[in-house]
Amino acid sequence: MISALVKAFAQLSDPRLRGVLIFGIAAAAAAYLALVGLAWVLLGHTSWFETHWVDRASHVLVGLVTLLAPLPFFPALSTTAMSFRLEAVAEAVEGRHYPALSAPRPQPWTEVLVVSLRFLAATLVINLVALPVYALLLLTGFAFILTLVINGYLLGREYFELVALRRLSPAEARILFRNRLGQWWLAGAVIAFLFTVPLLNLAAPVLGAALMVHRFQALRPLDDRV
Repeated sequence: MISALVKAFAQLSDPRLRGVLIFGIAAAAAAYLALVGLAWVLLGHTSWFETHWVDRASHVLVGLVTLLAPLPFFPALSTTAMSFRLEAVAEAVEGRHYPALSAPRPQPWTEVLVVSLRFLAATLVINLVALPVYALLLLTGFAFILTLVINGYLLGREYFELVALRRLSPAEARILFRNRLGQWWLAGAVIAFLFTVPLLNLAAPVLGAALMVHRFQALRPLDDRV
């Protein structure tokens, strides 16, 4: 696991990985600026109070809130944008570290849709089941641990499927996931932790995809590595 993480960090200098990272940050920045710009335009054409200085003060206050409120969601926006290009990360990591691999298998859109819907359903069910436990642990200060455990499973599954379905059929991927569940869960927990570290969370999707490529290649059956 440590070796895979070191390799993932080391390849951040790869232009292909940097390109995905820059794309995600730029897309998030564009969305943020568009939101702030729209809010300021609307504020400039809105009057709430008859008293001029009160109206101006309220505009400044709302403007500051508009500037600051979206900032906590910036990593999420960046992650969402990067998610559409993580295949390129997997391809770059395979190309550098596993050049003997054959071309990845084609994935029909129906397969992608079914896998995505299954993952969405699992996410909803797991979070709903864990909600009472999370509320209880919130009072004890252990909510972070539960969050790490749950997100470790979900992110482990998500990034495993991203990587595995390039090489295996959905049925084969499910078997490998079940057989090595603890390993994928641990990898997911590492990725989940990366998402909690300020600034580093911006690169977490790229690092997560790279990490999972290395773990997949290390844990898949030897006679299946093509």
